[in-house]
Amino acid sequence: MTDRIRPPAVAGHFYPDDAGDLVAVVDECLAGVPDEARRCRGAIAPHAGLVYSGACAGHVFGRLAIPRTVVVIAPNHTGRCRSPGASLWRAGAFDTPLGAVPIDEVFAAALEDACDLVAHDPVAHRDEHAIEVELPFLRRRASDAAIVPLVLAWDDWARSERLAAALANVVRAAERDVLLVASSDMTHYEPAAGAERKDRQALAAIQALDGRGLLEACRRERISMCGRAPAAVVVEAARRLGATQAEVVDYRHSGWVTGSDAEVVAYAGVLVA
Repeated sequence: MTDRIRPPAVAGHFYPDDAGDLVAVVDECLAGVPDEARRCRGAIAPHAGLVYSGACAGHVFGRLAIPRTVVVIAPNHTGRCRSPGASLWRAGAFDTPLGAVPIDEVFAAALEDACDLVAHDPVAHRDEHAIEVELPFLRRRASDAAIVPLVLAWDDWARSERLAAALANVVRAAERDVLLVASSDMTHYEPAAGAERKDRQALAAIQALDGRGLLEACRRERISMCGRAPAAVVVEAARRLGATQAEVVDYRHSGWVTGSDAEVVAYAGVLVA
C-alpha cells in the first residue's frame, strides 16, 4: 500500500476477488430493485459480507442516481487513528477487483481545509472494510464516480455536528450534486426480535432527520449500530442541505441467510432526500 493506492483488504472474504464472480454477485443484489434514479442528498447502506447484506445494499444503490462525487463515511472498526478523528484518504484511488475508484481530490482537499477534525490518515484505512464493501456497487452503477473516503473514530454529537456542518458547506460550494453515504450495519449479535425492536428506535430518529437523537437512542438503548456517527453526520449534513425525509427502503438480518434468529446482525437501507 502507498499513500495513493489503497489495495483491497477483504476481497475474497467479504466479496469475491474474481471480477466476473463479483459482477454476478452485485448484479444479483441489484436484480429486481426499481431503477428510480432518485437524486438524494444522502443514504445509509450496510457493509457486511455481500452474502448477508448485499441485497440490502442493492436496494439502496439500485434506486439512486449516483453523481460524480460520493462521500463515503464509515466507522473505524480497527481502532487505528492518527487523525483528529475523521481519517481521510485524500488522493489517488481505492483499488477493487472491478477497477480503481478514484478519489475526488479537489473535494477532499476542500473538506480537509474546512474542518480541523479531518486529516489524511492511510493507517486508519489499511484494514477497514466498511468503505471497501460499498465500492463494487458504485463501480456497477456509476463507473465514473469518484469517492471521498472518511473513517470516523468517535460517536459523540459535538464532533458529528461539526463535521456535518463542514460537509454541508463544502457541498454547497461545489455547486453540483454530491451524494453522502453512511456505511453502517445495525444491531449486532442479538436475537432477531430484540434487534428489530432496538433498530426501530434508531431508524425512527433517522427518519426524523435527528442525528443527535440517533446517537442518544443508541447510547440509551445500547444499540450496537456500528456506523451511528457516520449516519448522524450524513443525516445532519443532508438536513442542512435541504433534505426533508428519510425513507427506509430495506431492513433484514443475517438470520434470513443462516436460518437462525438466535444471534443476528441486522442491516438497513435508507435514502435521504
